[in-house]
Amino acid sequence: MKNLKTILLALLVIFTGEVKAQAPALLSLEAFAAKLKQAKDPQILDARAAEEFAQNHIKGATNVDAKAADYQQKLDGLDKNKPTFVYSIANGRSAVLSRELRAKGFKDVEELPGGLANWIGSGYPIISTTKKGVSLSSAQFTELAASSPLVLVDFGSRYCGACKKLVPVLDSLKANSAFTPKVISIEVYDNTALAKELKVNVLPTLVLYKNGREVWKKQGFSSTTQIETVVEQVKTGLAANGK
Repeated sequence: MKNLKTILLALLVIFTGEVKAQAPALLSLEAFAAKLKQAKDPQILDARAAEEFAQNHIKGATNVDAKAADYQQKLDGLDKNKPTFVYSIANGRSAVLSRELRAKGFKDVEELPGGLANWIGSGYPIISTTKKGVSLSSAQFTELAASSPLVLVDFGSRYCGACKKLVPVLDSLKANSAFTPKVISIEVYDNTALAKELKVNVLPTLVLYKNGREVWKKQGFSSTTQIETVVEQVKTGLAANGK
């Protein structure tokens, strides 16, 4: 019995070690960018859909969409010995691709922490095909943020899964006549310069403005109750200050 326990424990240790080896901790954004810059002939893989890639991507990246017909062909054409850098909008699709690459024997695979949203919001450069006139200027956004006493801005993307979960919440708030803030949604993929300026590096991000001034910011999902509670707190503060 002791021998069996010893064998099982040894297998558990080996298995745990293999899992850890396949999924190393992500580098910091700064370390990722530095390693990418210093790498000789890096393979940069964009794990998003072709439509997303066409709008914006990191310079030198190749689109490798798991749903595309040529997905395996593209993987087979890569060099397992070259440094490989993988990203998606956050860390969903990129994590899946990174695991597959490591399982195939790729020696050096790094995943962009926080995804392209973090890269853009932190001010790193991208190749963008957004047409002029589509994106908001800083002045236009400032005007929007001050277009009502309270303005709730949703920074997200139609390609972001977490952002889609927030849509019903925002729709319910818009339909509620007792909810006084104006709700505005900003497509970050069309407004990368604005995301960089405002340091929006997680999607979705909600920002509440009072008379054009930011008073609350929340990254990730927020429930209807959470948002309503914050708004009531801000309104109470306004009343207390006599504004």
